[in-house]
Amino acid sequence: MEQVLLLHSSTDGQTIKILNYIKEELGADCQCTMQDLNVLPTIDWQQYDRVLIGASVRYGHLNKKLYQFIETNLEALNQHKVAFFCVNLTARKEGKNTPETSAYMKKFHAKSPWQPKLQAVFAGALRYPRYKWFDRVMIQLIMRITGGETDTSKEVEYTDWQLVSRFSTEFKQF
Repeated sequence: MEQVLLLHSSTDGQTIKILNYIKEELGADCQCTMQDLNVLPTIDWQQYDRVLIGASVRYGHLNKKLYQFIETNLEALNQHKVAFFCVNLTARKEGKNTPETSAYMKKFHAKSPWQPKLQAVFAGALRYPRYKWFDRVMIQLIMRITGGETDTSKEVEYTDWQLVSRFSTEFKQF
């Protein structure tokens, strides 16, 4: 049975939801372990056949813990089968939802010494009722500027699950 490590840097849970979906897509022949990247775990890389890192964008940035993890584990990341995806609300728009067209992936590539061979960008979810007041107001302002949903009573999931499914297949064959 293949051993797969799923690492997440999630703010509101959509990245974890996507990883759980991928876990289901990988099927019974994969034993998956999920860990929070934000606690900077120590990884026994030899224990895993492949690793998937999912990270969310908040206020235009990936979590600094992601970059710390990359710096600490750069050699292992380059030597093992490790894929990466980022989750953000901008990816809800066509033309901003691929590694080549996403501004956040471009920032990631410029900032990170690790350049994953397999990567993806997924649209996240808007969960206004769950946000604290400050986050709700700031995200509403950002959505107003970018032409998105501004009704703070709504929750909207923008994730394209067919795209996630295709990526899952690529990851399994990676």
